[in-house]
Amino acid sequence: MPKMKTKSSAKKRFKLTGTGKIKRKHAFKSHILTKKSKKRKLKLTHDTLVHKADAPNIKKQLALK
Repeated sequence: MPKMKTKSSAKKRFKLTGTGKIKRKHAFKSHILTKKSKKRKLKLTHDTLVHKADAPNIKKQLALK
C-alpha cells in the first residue's frame, strides 16, 4: 500500500509541540482590522492549541499516527 500523503493545507496551518499537541493560529486577524479593538487584535495574535476533539482529524491530515 502506498504512503499516505500529507495535506498541504494542514501542513501550512498546524505545527506540533514537543509533547505532541497541535498548535494553530487564530482566525479573523487578516483584514477589516479597523473596527476590532486593540485588545481583541492582541489576543488574536498569539497561538493556541487545537481542541482535543479536533486533534485526531488533524493528525490524520498530517499523516501522523
